[in-house]
Amino acid sequence: MAIVTNLEELMKEKGYTLVELAKEVGISTVNLSNIKNGNISAIRFSTLDEICKVLECEPGDILKYKEINK
Repeated sequence: MAIVTNLEELMKEKGYTLVELAKEVGISTVNLSNIKNGNISAIRFSTLDEICKVLECEPGDILKYKEINK
């Protein structure tokens, strides 16, 4: 089981670059890049809230469940 992010696709759809979105959300580009690439084990609700506000989306649009075959 794995939780994956759909952030890169949403950013493209909404016309945001990594730098622009990081600035709007108020986090570093490194942290946003880690979220975008799924290199995280947790995300603060406040960060997820700000991303959703800026991208005008729901948390479920960003985070997806993907079953991984072993």
